Amino acid sequence: MAVTMQDIARDLKVSVVTVSKVLRHQGSISTATRNRVLQRAKELNYQMNWVARSLVTRRTYTIGLLLPDFRHPFFAEVAKAVAETVRPQGYHVIISYFEEDPELEATEAESLMARQVDGLIVASAQSPESDLFHRIRQRKVPFVLIDRPIAGSRASFVGADNEAIGRLATEHLIAQGCQRIANLRGPEIGIATARMAGYRKALARHKLTMPANYIVEARFDDHMGYRAMQTLLRARPLPDGICCFNDPVAIGAMKAILEAGLDVPHDIAVIGAGNVHYSDLLAVPLSTVDQGTVQIGTQASEILLQRISSKRALPPKTILIAPKVVIRKSTAR
Repeated sequence: MAVTMQDIARDLKVSVVTVSKVLRHQGSISTATRNRVLQRAKELNYQMNWVARSLVTRRTYTIGLLLPDFRHPFFAEVAKAVAETVRPQGYHVIISYFEEDPELEATEAESLMARQVDGLIVASAQSPESDLFHRIRQRKVPFVLIDRPIAGSRASFVGADNEAIGRLATEHLIAQGCQRIANLRGPEIGIATARMAGYRKALARHKLTMPANYIVEARFDDHMGYRAMQTLLRARPLPDGICCFNDPVAIGAMKAILEAGLDVPHDIAVIGAGNVHYSDLLAVPLSTVDQGTVQIGTQASEILLQRISSKRALPPKTILIAPKVVIRKSTAR
Protein backbone atom coordinates (compact mmCIF):
# COMPACT_ATOMS: atom_id res chain seq x y z
CA MET A 1 0.00 0.00 0.00
CA ALA A 2 1.30 3.46 -0.91
CA VAL A 3 2.46 5.67 1.92
CA THR A 4 0.43 8.87 2.33
CA MET A 5 1.02 12.22 3.98
CA GLN A 6 -1.51 11.13 6.61
CA ASP A 7 0.79 8.24 7.56
CA ILE A 8 3.74 10.59 8.05
CA ALA A 9 1.61 13.07 10.03
CA ARG A 10 0.28 10.32 12.31
CA ASP A 11 3.75 8.92 12.99
CA LEU A 12 5.17 12.33 13.89
CA LYS A 13 2.04 13.68 15.62
CA VAL A 14 1.91 16.75 13.39
CA SER A 15 -0.82 18.01 11.05
CA VAL A 16 -1.20 16.87 7.46
CA VAL A 17 -0.94 20.54 6.48
CA THR A 18 2.52 20.71 8.05
CA VAL A 19 3.66 17.60 6.21
CA SER A 20 2.25 18.96 2.95
CA LYS A 21 4.09 22.28 3.34
CA VAL A 22 7.39 20.54 4.04
CA LEU A 23 7.09 18.19 1.09
CA ARG A 24 6.11 21.08 -1.21
CA HIS A 25 8.98 23.25 0.13
CA GLN A 26 6.51 25.91 1.22
CA GLY A 27 5.47 27.69 4.40
CA SER A 28 7.33 28.73 7.55
CA ILE A 29 8.13 25.43 9.21
CA SER A 30 10.85 25.09 11.86
CA THR A 31 14.08 23.45 10.77
CA ALA A 32 13.66 20.69 13.36
CA THR A 33 10.13 19.81 12.18
CA ARG A 34 11.14 20.03 8.54
CA ASN A 35 14.04 17.63 9.11
CA ARG A 36 11.82 15.16 11.00
CA VAL A 37 9.23 15.13 8.22
CA LEU A 38 11.83 14.69 5.48
CA GLN A 39 13.58 11.92 7.42
CA ARG A 40 10.33 10.02 8.03
CA ALA A 41 9.29 10.43 4.37
CA LYS A 42 12.64 8.93 3.35
CA GLU A 43 12.30 6.04 5.81
CA LEU A 44 8.82 5.21 4.47
CA ASN A 45 9.90 5.74 0.84
CA TYR A 46 7.13 8.29 0.37
CA GLN A 47 6.43 9.22 -3.27
CA MET A 48 4.41 12.29 -4.20
CA ASN A 49 1.20 11.46 -6.09
CA TRP A 50 1.65 14.03 -8.83
CA VAL A 51 -1.60 13.17 -10.58
CA ALA A 52 -3.64 13.74 -7.45
CA ARG A 53 -1.74 16.90 -6.67
CA SER A 54 -2.35 18.25 -10.17
CA LEU A 55 -6.08 17.59 -9.89
CA VAL A 56 -6.22 19.64 -6.70
CA THR A 57 -3.88 22.50 -7.66
CA ARG A 58 -4.50 22.51 -11.46
CA ARG A 59 -0.75 22.56 -11.91
CA THR A 60 1.71 19.90 -13.05
CA TYR A 61 4.68 21.50 -11.25
CA THR A 62 6.75 21.16 -14.40
CA ILE A 63 8.51 23.86 -16.41
CA GLY A 64 9.56 23.49 -20.02
CA LEU A 65 13.02 24.76 -20.96
CA LEU A 66 13.53 25.18 -24.72
CA LEU A 67 17.17 25.51 -25.78
CA PRO A 68 18.83 25.66 -29.21
CA ASP A 69 21.85 23.56 -28.23
CA PHE A 70 22.76 21.09 -25.50
CA ARG A 71 26.48 21.13 -26.27
CA HIS A 72 27.14 24.81 -25.65
CA PRO A 73 28.34 25.35 -22.05
CA PHE A 74 26.35 28.59 -21.82
CA PHE A 75 23.02 26.77 -22.19
CA ALA A 76 24.15 23.95 -19.89
CA GLU A 77 24.91 26.49 -17.17
CA VAL A 78 21.58 28.26 -17.76
CA ALA A 79 19.74 24.93 -17.42
CA LYS A 80 21.54 24.21 -14.14
CA ALA A 81 20.61 27.63 -12.76
CA VAL A 82 16.95 27.16 -13.77
CA ALA A 83 16.75 23.73 -12.11
CA GLU A 84 18.40 24.96 -8.92
CA THR A 85 15.99 27.91 -8.71
CA VAL A 86 12.70 26.07 -9.30
CA ARG A 87 13.50 22.82 -7.46
CA PRO A 88 13.08 24.30 -3.93
CA GLN A 89 9.59 25.44 -5.02
CA GLY A 90 8.63 21.87 -5.89
CA TYR A 91 9.04 22.20 -9.67
CA HIS A 92 10.76 19.91 -12.14
CA VAL A 93 12.31 20.94 -15.47
CA ILE A 94 11.69 19.26 -18.82
CA ILE A 95 14.41 20.25 -21.29
CA SER A 96 13.92 20.17 -25.06
CA TYR A 97 16.37 21.34 -27.69
CA PHE A 98 15.77 22.28 -31.29
CA GLU A 99 19.18 22.55 -33.02
CA GLU A 100 18.65 26.20 -34.07
CA ASP A 101 15.66 25.06 -36.18
CA PRO A 102 12.63 27.39 -35.74
CA GLU A 103 10.19 24.74 -37.04
CA LEU A 104 11.51 22.15 -34.59
CA GLU A 105 11.35 24.77 -31.83
CA ALA A 106 7.63 25.30 -32.54
CA THR A 107 7.02 21.53 -32.56
CA GLU A 108 8.85 21.08 -29.25
CA ALA A 109 6.93 23.99 -27.70
CA GLU A 110 3.62 22.40 -28.73
CA SER A 111 4.77 19.08 -27.30
CA LEU A 112 5.65 20.66 -23.95
CA MET A 113 2.30 22.45 -23.79
CA ALA A 114 0.53 19.17 -24.60
CA ARG A 115 2.22 17.80 -21.48
CA GLN A 116 0.62 20.71 -19.61
CA VAL A 117 3.78 22.37 -18.35
CA ASP A 118 3.00 25.29 -16.08
CA GLY A 119 5.33 27.64 -17.95
CA LEU A 120 8.11 27.93 -20.50
CA ILE A 121 11.60 29.44 -20.58
CA VAL A 122 12.82 29.82 -24.16
CA ALA A 123 16.09 30.78 -25.89
CA SER A 124 14.35 31.20 -29.21
CA ALA A 125 15.39 31.00 -32.86
CA GLN A 126 12.06 32.44 -34.09
CA SER A 127 11.86 35.45 -36.39
CA PRO A 128 9.80 38.51 -35.39
CA GLU A 129 7.16 37.38 -37.93
CA SER A 130 6.57 34.07 -36.14
CA ASP A 131 3.20 33.48 -34.45
CA LEU A 132 4.58 30.88 -31.99
CA PHE A 133 4.39 33.17 -28.98
CA HIS A 134 0.90 34.28 -29.93
CA ARG A 135 -0.13 30.61 -29.88
CA ILE A 136 1.54 30.08 -26.50
CA ARG A 137 -0.27 33.12 -25.15
CA GLN A 138 -3.59 31.80 -26.49
CA ARG A 139 -3.00 28.61 -24.49
CA LYS A 140 -2.49 30.83 -21.42
CA VAL A 141 0.94 29.37 -20.70
CA PRO A 142 3.27 31.89 -19.04
CA PHE A 143 6.67 32.17 -20.73
CA VAL A 144 9.94 34.06 -20.44
CA LEU A 145 12.49 34.61 -23.21
CA ILE A 146 16.19 34.37 -22.38
CA ASP A 147 19.39 35.33 -24.20
CA ARG A 148 17.65 36.26 -27.48
CA PRO A 149 14.94 38.95 -27.49
CA ILE A 150 12.26 38.63 -30.17
CA ALA A 151 10.82 41.92 -31.43
CA GLY A 152 7.04 42.13 -31.08
CA SER A 153 6.72 39.10 -28.78
CA ARG A 154 5.47 41.21 -25.83
CA ALA A 155 7.26 38.79 -23.54
CA SER A 156 9.38 39.11 -20.44
CA PHE A 157 13.06 38.85 -21.30
CA VAL A 158 16.27 38.19 -19.37
CA GLY A 159 19.63 38.42 -21.10
CA ALA A 160 22.92 40.23 -21.36
CA ASP A 161 23.47 43.70 -22.80
CA ASN A 162 24.99 42.38 -26.01
CA GLU A 163 26.05 45.72 -27.44
CA ALA A 164 27.96 46.33 -24.21
CA ILE A 165 29.65 42.92 -24.61
CA GLY A 166 31.01 43.87 -28.04
CA ARG A 167 32.05 47.31 -26.85
CA LEU A 168 33.80 46.10 -23.67
CA ALA A 169 35.69 43.36 -25.51
CA THR A 170 36.95 45.78 -28.17
CA GLU A 171 37.88 48.49 -25.71
CA HIS A 172 39.80 45.96 -23.64
CA LEU A 173 41.90 44.99 -26.68
CA ILE A 174 42.52 48.67 -27.47
CA ALA A 175 43.63 49.22 -23.87
CA GLN A 176 46.14 46.38 -24.33
CA GLY A 177 47.67 48.24 -27.29
CA CYS A 178 45.91 46.42 -30.15
CA GLN A 179 45.40 48.61 -33.24
CA ARG A 180 44.31 46.04 -35.87
CA ILE A 181 41.29 44.40 -34.30
CA ALA A 182 39.35 41.78 -36.24
CA ASN A 183 35.97 40.27 -35.38
CA LEU A 184 34.89 36.64 -35.59
CA ARG A 185 31.18 37.39 -35.63
CA GLY A 186 28.25 35.17 -34.79
CA PRO A 187 25.40 34.09 -37.08
CA GLU A 188 22.67 36.36 -38.40
CA ILE A 189 20.75 36.66 -35.14
CA GLY A 190 20.00 39.68 -32.99
CA ILE A 191 22.59 39.11 -30.28
CA ALA A 192 25.39 38.76 -32.85
CA THR A 193 24.26 41.96 -34.56
CA ALA A 194 24.25 43.79 -31.22
CA ARG A 195 27.76 42.58 -30.34
CA MET A 196 28.98 43.69 -33.77
CA ALA A 197 27.43 47.12 -33.18
CA GLY A 198 29.34 47.39 -29.90
CA TYR A 199 32.57 46.46 -31.70
CA ARG A 200 32.02 49.14 -34.35
CA LYS A 201 31.12 51.81 -31.80
CA ALA A 202 34.27 51.13 -29.78
CA LEU A 203 36.41 51.42 -32.90
CA ALA A 204 34.69 54.66 -33.90
CA ARG A 205 35.14 56.10 -30.43
CA HIS A 206 38.90 55.53 -30.69
CA LYS A 207 39.00 56.68 -34.35
CA LEU A 208 40.09 53.27 -35.61
CA THR A 209 39.03 51.85 -38.97
CA MET A 210 39.37 48.22 -40.05
CA PRO A 211 39.36 46.64 -43.53
CA ALA A 212 36.26 44.68 -44.52
CA ASN A 213 38.15 41.38 -44.51
CA TYR A 214 38.75 41.75 -40.76
CA ILE A 215 35.15 40.59 -40.14
CA VAL A 216 34.57 36.85 -40.69
CA GLU A 217 31.48 34.86 -39.71
CA ALA A 218 32.31 32.09 -37.24
CA ARG A 219 28.83 31.16 -35.97
CA PHE A 220 28.75 29.45 -32.55
CA ASP A 221 31.38 26.74 -32.13
CA ASP A 222 35.10 26.06 -31.91
CA HIS A 223 35.26 24.28 -35.27
CA MET A 224 33.91 27.32 -37.11
CA GLY A 225 36.09 29.61 -34.99
CA TYR A 226 39.13 27.60 -36.09
CA ARG A 227 38.19 27.83 -39.78
CA ALA A 228 37.32 31.54 -39.57
CA MET A 229 40.66 32.27 -37.90
CA GLN A 230 42.49 30.41 -40.68
CA THR A 231 40.84 32.84 -43.09
CA LEU A 232 41.93 35.82 -40.98
CA LEU A 233 45.51 34.56 -40.87
CA ARG A 234 45.69 35.24 -44.63
CA ALA A 235 44.83 38.92 -44.12
CA ARG A 236 47.55 41.54 -44.52
CA PRO A 237 48.41 43.26 -42.37
CA LEU A 238 47.80 40.51 -39.82
CA PRO A 239 45.35 41.48 -37.05
CA ASP A 240 46.88 41.92 -33.61
CA GLY A 241 43.62 41.45 -31.70
CA ILE A 242 40.52 39.29 -32.20
CA CYS A 243 37.04 39.88 -30.73
CA CYS A 244 35.13 36.59 -30.79
CA PHE A 245 31.37 36.06 -30.68
CA ASN A 246 31.69 33.62 -27.79
CA ASP A 247 34.22 31.51 -25.89
CA PRO A 248 34.00 28.37 -28.09
CA VAL A 249 34.74 30.50 -31.17
CA ALA A 250 37.68 32.08 -29.32
CA ILE A 251 39.05 28.66 -28.38
CA GLY A 252 38.94 27.57 -32.02
CA ALA A 253 40.66 30.80 -33.02
CA MET A 254 43.48 30.30 -30.52
CA LYS A 255 44.05 26.79 -31.83
CA ALA A 256 44.52 28.13 -35.38
CA ILE A 257 46.84 30.91 -34.18
CA LEU A 258 49.05 28.55 -32.19
CA GLU A 259 49.17 26.02 -35.05
CA ALA A 260 50.42 28.82 -37.31
CA GLY A 261 53.42 29.26 -35.00
CA LEU A 262 52.21 32.55 -33.57
CA ASP A 263 51.98 33.54 -29.92
CA VAL A 264 48.83 34.39 -27.95
CA PRO A 265 48.73 37.18 -26.80
CA HIS A 266 51.98 38.78 -27.99
CA ASP A 267 51.36 38.28 -31.72
CA ILE A 268 47.56 38.18 -31.57
CA ALA A 269 45.44 38.81 -28.47
CA VAL A 270 42.10 36.98 -28.26
CA ILE A 271 38.97 37.69 -26.21
CA GLY A 272 35.73 35.70 -26.09
CA ALA A 273 32.34 36.14 -24.46
CA GLY A 274 30.42 34.00 -22.00
CA ASN A 275 33.03 33.07 -19.37
CA VAL A 276 32.23 29.37 -19.69
CA HIS A 277 33.49 27.22 -16.85
CA TYR A 278 36.61 25.85 -18.58
CA SER A 279 37.93 29.14 -20.01
CA ASP A 280 40.53 29.47 -17.24
CA LEU A 281 41.77 25.87 -17.67
CA LEU A 282 43.13 26.22 -21.20
CA ALA A 283 46.86 26.15 -22.03
CA VAL A 284 46.43 29.89 -22.66
CA PRO A 285 43.64 30.93 -20.25
CA LEU A 286 41.01 32.90 -22.17
CA SER A 287 40.07 36.49 -21.47
CA THR A 288 36.33 36.87 -21.85
CA VAL A 289 33.30 39.02 -21.15
CA ASP A 290 31.15 37.50 -18.41
CA GLN A 291 27.49 37.79 -19.42
CA GLY A 292 25.95 36.67 -16.14
CA THR A 293 24.92 33.16 -17.20
CA VAL A 294 23.74 32.04 -13.76
CA GLN A 295 21.86 35.31 -13.23
CA ILE A 296 20.04 34.82 -16.53
CA GLY A 297 18.78 31.37 -15.53
CA THR A 298 17.95 32.41 -11.98
CA GLN A 299 16.10 35.63 -12.78
CA ALA A 300 14.17 34.10 -15.68
CA SER A 301 12.99 31.33 -13.34
CA GLU A 302 11.94 33.81 -10.67
CA ILE A 303 9.94 35.85 -13.17
CA LEU A 304 8.24 32.72 -14.51
CA LEU A 305 7.33 31.44 -11.04
CA GLN A 306 5.77 34.83 -10.25
CA ARG A 307 3.64 34.60 -13.39
CA ILE A 308 2.59 31.04 -12.69
CA SER A 309 1.45 31.88 -9.15
CA SER A 310 -0.16 35.23 -9.99
CA LYS A 311 -3.94 35.33 -10.29
CA ARG A 312 -3.77 38.24 -12.72
CA ALA A 313 -1.80 39.01 -15.86
CA LEU A 314 1.48 40.74 -15.10
CA PRO A 315 3.13 43.23 -17.47
CA PRO A 316 6.26 42.07 -19.30
CA LYS A 317 9.55 42.64 -17.54
CA THR A 318 12.94 43.12 -19.21
CA ILE A 319 16.18 42.51 -17.33
CA LEU A 320 19.54 43.20 -18.98
CA ILE A 321 22.55 41.82 -17.12
CA ALA A 322 25.53 44.18 -17.13
CA PRO A 323 28.56 42.33 -18.55
CA LYS A 324 32.09 42.59 -17.18
CA VAL A 325 35.53 41.81 -18.61
CA VAL A 326 37.45 38.91 -17.07
CA ILE A 327 41.15 39.37 -17.91
CA ARG A 328 43.34 36.29 -18.38
CA LYS A 329 46.53 35.44 -20.25
CA SER A 330 45.10 35.52 -23.81
CA THR A 331 45.07 39.34 -23.78
CA ALA A 332 47.71 40.11 -21.12
CA ARG A 333 50.22 41.83 -23.41
